[in-house]
Amino acid sequence: MIVDCALYSSGRRRHRIDDLRTALRQAEKEDGFVWIGLVSPTADEFDQLAEGFDLPELAIEDAIASHQRPKLEHYGGVTFAVVKPVHYVDHVEVVEVSELAIFLGDRYVIVVRHGDTTIPAQVRAALEADPEMLQHGPPAVLHGILDKVVDQYLDVTAAIDEDLDEIEDQVFGDDPGSDHAERIYKLKREVQQFRRAVVPLVLPLTRLAEEQVPCVPSYSRPYFRDVQDHALRAAELIEAADALLTGVMQADLAQVTVEQNRVTVQQNSDMRKISAWAAIALVPTAITGLYGMNFDNIPALHTRFGFWVVLAGIGAVCFALYRAFRRNLWL
Repeated sequence: MIVDCALYSSGRRRHRIDDLRTALRQAEKEDGFVWIGLVSPTADEFDQLAEGFDLPELAIEDAIASHQRPKLEHYGGVTFAVVKPVHYVDHVEVVEVSELAIFLGDRYVIVVRHGDTTIPAQVRAALEADPEMLQHGPPAVLHGILDKVVDQYLDVTAAIDEDLDEIEDQVFGDDPGSDHAERIYKLKREVQQFRRAVVPLVLPLTRLAEEQVPCVPSYSRPYFRDVQDHALRAAELIEAADALLTGVMQADLAQVTVEQNRVTVQQNSDMRKISAWAAIALVPTAITGLYGMNFDNIPALHTRFGFWVVLAGIGAVCFALYRAFRRNLWL
């Protein structure tokens, strides 16, 4: 679906273009460029663009299929870039990743969006409000998109750092020993997905900042170098966050293991106490059970002090067992 298709010249938006097959000729005629925005187009919808702008077939396939790695490629006079905007949903700690495929020519820029991101609309509005920057044409659009995307990366790293601080407080603070592994694992998984969007973009930005790229003039390199610096900073923060999550997960598992061992030791101690008292209780139970049987020929049964002798014997045996268990630290 085509979101917007407009002609720009002399730093101004001139008019919307409905016939894509003649868009490039109109741009050349008015010494401007065409800016087309699409959302999740199909192969049939891309046929008009392929005919009117002579787009490379391989790049078209990548733009339609989505799920591409961030990259920068050249096809003759066409520069093709893929970037991945991100958005952090804080309440569920999820990094939502979108995708932008950008075709850049001397007289046109085509932005294909997959996913939910407002960056193309933000950049269009910002450049339309800045005629001086818009005069630079398609390179200004590419720079604006990359700059916004990388700024989002830094915002997401800041949000992840806040969640990391919260997790550290939980692991090492008031609730040590509790199992936080599920939350840590989920956040680590999101950081890994975030890394796949950021780290591969560093090389394309380096090429834009240091090499001669078709459709991108050399005077714009300092602007792309600034974006590259921010992307490197974001990549470093992601690596640091991932390493910290690994350390926190190991510490959490260690604390859980220590707590489990403590519980196991306590349970073993309790079992020893129960076993010791059961052994002590077994002595009077066995003797009284024996004397309670219907037998007449039982030692001391008919003597005057037999009951007290047996009772004293029971007490002596129980006391001896108690002392033995105390000596072995069972009681």
